[in-house]
Amino acid sequence: MLNMDFSQAVLIDTDNVEWIGSPMTGVFRKPLAREEAERGHATSIVQYQPGSVFRPHPHPLGEEILVLEGTFSDETGDYHEGTYFRNPPGTSHAPHSHDGCLLLVKLHQFQLQDLNQISIDTSSIWQSKDAQILPLYQFDEERVYLVRMDQAHMFPDLSLSSSVEILLLSGEARYQGHSLTSGHWLRDPNFSLSSWQVMDKCFIWLKTGHF
Repeated sequence: MLNMDFSQAVLIDTDNVEWIGSPMTGVFRKPLAREEAERGHATSIVQYQPGSVFRPHPHPLGEEILVLEGTFSDETGDYHEGTYFRNPPGTSHAPHSHDGCLLLVKLHQFQLQDLNQISIDTSSIWQSKDAQILPLYQFDEERVYLVRMDQAHMFPDLSLSSSVEILLLSGEARYQGHSLTSGHWLRDPNFSLSSWQVMDKCFIWLKTGHF
């Protein structure tokens, strides 16, 4: 198991995590939290090298993906950089990437009642430089956002619970004395808004109320 104690805060610079191989050639992962090697709860940065293919597989408790770079594909279509999508419990697919891609992937973390399948093109905020919020998803207490912020606009109009997960996509921030730059992943069950400081314009993926 890796980082499965959700009562503890975790901060990881994913740029300093080594890639490890997956069961499929050309697909590599940086595990951030993992219940078992190839099943159960997992949060990872995943890389598909050009031309790589993953075997067809189901998602008993769902799959959540943000495409960070490149284009991810399966039998339902192509998902370009900035696309956020969710495949609910019971779905399956056979993914691949023609030109390669980089992903944030969360597996086996849906509520059983959450059967919504969504795909969102976030290009409006992905290509912008202005401070703004793009709500991506809400189910029960779980909320997911993309947020651009600067020192004048930090966490406006966000409904945050104490449990928060953040992937810093660009910019620089400080949290409880730690410097966060692009690629840092934070999971904190007792997130302190007063401890978050924007040092340079930040673009983050943020999830709250889910653990």
